[in-house]
Amino acid sequence: MVYQKKDFKKDIIITIKRLGINGEGIGYYKKKIIFIPGALPDEVVVAKIIKTHPGYIEGELVRIKEKSPNRVAFPDKVDPEIGGLELAHLSYDKQLEFKKDIVLESLRKYHPRGYQKYKVKNTIPAKENWHYRAKAQYQLEFSKGKTKLGMYAPNSRRLIDLPEMPTQSKNTQKTERLIKKLIDKYHLPVANWRKHFDGIKTIVVREAASTGEMQVTFITIGKKINGLKKLAQEVMKLDNVVSVFQNETDWNNPQVWGNKTVKLAGKNQIVEHILDKKFALSPRAFFQLNPEQTEILYSEAIKLLNLTPDQVLIDAYSGVGTIGIIASDYVKQVIGIESIPEAVEDAMHNVKLNHVRNAEYLQGSVEKILPQLKNSGVPIDALIVDPPRTGLAKSLIKTIMQVKPESFVYISCNPSTLAQDLVMLSEVYDVRVIENVDMLPQTARCEAIAKLVLRKEN
Repeated sequence: MVYQKKDFKKDIIITIKRLGINGEGIGYYKKKIIFIPGALPDEVVVAKIIKTHPGYIEGELVRIKEKSPNRVAFPDKVDPEIGGLELAHLSYDKQLEFKKDIVLESLRKYHPRGYQKYKVKNTIPAKENWHYRAKAQYQLEFSKGKTKLGMYAPNSRRLIDLPEMPTQSKNTQKTERLIKKLIDKYHLPVANWRKHFDGIKTIVVREAASTGEMQVTFITIGKKINGLKKLAQEVMKLDNVVSVFQNETDWNNPQVWGNKTVKLAGKNQIVEHILDKKFALSPRAFFQLNPEQTEILYSEAIKLLNLTPDQVLIDAYSGVGTIGIIASDYVKQVIGIESIPEAVEDAMHNVKLNHVRNAEYLQGSVEKILPQLKNSGVPIDALIVDPPRTGLAKSLIKTIMQVKPESFVYISCNPSTLAQDLVMLSEVYDVRVIENVDMLPQTARCEAIAKLVLRKEN
């Protein structure tokens, strides 16, 4: 289908059939699928075509002709263009249904063995739907004589200055605002991506919900930033801030964080409590954004493992040791595997912090270390993996299928890559149940826990 200029200029009327994986409304125009952010199933909307692609169309919502009964008011005084609120206009019970449907749709798309019989449970709701995010990561910009600190509008470099983010912790937002005032007061240099000037690029504020401690990190372009140590001393005077760090990156790095982090003031880590265990967190350490739901996520995952006191548990992608340390009470030994050196250091510190004597953490790739453990005679009775959104590497899946732990739980933040990985894993394993936990209300993201059991014929 070739689209004319008139198709882009005129308003079109679309009936929304369902939601896409990113929470956008899906309909059809001239027999071609169209994605319209902000539209809901069963709504009739007026839209404009923004961009066409070989397989789909990008649309923009103009107005709603027939409203869904499941539509709720978008948060007051919040910029609707801000990211991370893809489902804030949808009633919460329907958000939970949507997140279960994402898992089911992913299974139907990739159809791993026996997927029609998988027991996919209803999504476990969050206790708090707002102000649950414990880490704020705001970008800094200096333009037209004014310092801006905030978040980029989706798919753009347009910075929304100090937005009201209703899912973000009130304390981290307050601290970000105060830091901006200090930057203006002391005239700190701000990184300029257009001219490649050195300066502060990003400000990260992480809060430990259980202790109230806050950790601030300035991500900078360039090492020597005039006035940064003075700024750190002033930031340390803010309520609950116990440490300030600098993370150094460069313009060639596509990631937000660089590889080098140094402490400017205060403690080495902040401490968070999860399920009666303490976890010290350094700036680059991965930790779930919703501490309250993290307790539910890890409790459910450990429950599905059915651990016994004589087992050895392998905790892959172990991060700072959260899952393994919590599970250490139920097994003979825990061995964690993590590729990031700083995370391994944090994990070993957390082992000591919790007086755990049956857990150790190894630095390296899971696909290399797992067979080494097996070959050295370590009994791999149970395995838990919590990989990034990209899922498991095929080489690791092959390793798991060779090692064949009896009990296996896969925590996934991306149902699509989970379903893809299950295609291979289901050659050896049966999927008993998939549980969904809502870690990030108002977003299209969900966290799924799959319990896999080694098939008897293997």
